Amino acid sequence: MSASVPAALPISGTEPVETQPPVAISAFRAFLSRLNDPLRNSLSERRPWPELADSSTFSKPESFSDATLRIRKNYSYFRVNYLMVIGVTLAFSLIFHPFSLLLLLGLLFSWIILYLFRPADQPLIIFGRTFSDRETLGILVIFSIFVIFLTSVGSLIISAIMLGFGLVCAHGAFKAPDDLFLDDQEPAATGFLSFIGGAASNAVTATVPTISNTRI
Repeated sequence: MSASVPAALPISGTEPVETQPPVAISAFRAFLSRLNDPLRNSLSERRPWPELADSSTFSKPESFSDATLRIRKNYSYFRVNYLMVIGVTLAFSLIFHPFSLLLLLGLLFSWIILYLFRPADQPLIIFGRTFSDRETLGILVIFSIFVIFLTSVGSLIISAIMLGFGLVCAHGAFKAPDDLFLDDQEPAATGFLSFIGGAASNAVTATVPTISNTRI
């Protein structure tokens, strides 16, 4: 008598589908990866802080033109340190005003979540109502105007930047540059705006192919 062969179990022919990360997450990761290299390159140009605070190099400028020349040369050499001083001044101002900090963070995350990294093929739906991209942009612009101009956020940011700028100008005017400054050539585009512009252009370049490939 032949042994009974057990019945074969049915095997499903469906294969596991690989899930792709949302477009917003992929775009955000591409933005961060593109932002990392310019940030590291900018921080690598930072001068030693003891050199910035060396009291032996401070002296009173002879005239207004001499002070202006000192500020220009010191900014060319200490530009990363100066921008960090302004950033720290702004950060401390926001920390000591938590309400303004929360409003600014809410505005930032609103732009990131609702517009910048939201997939274009997924409309914004709030309380059962669908908002188009133009309506979403208009709401965010109105919300930005309200937060910056109708609350204490705008005045706080301007005051902090002006305070940091004043500290930078005072340091640059009273710190006498030595011969090392004269050998440094000022780059064609330096500063915070050029850094943000380069990072933003790189992020857009990385984000557009990611979104197009995901839609395909």
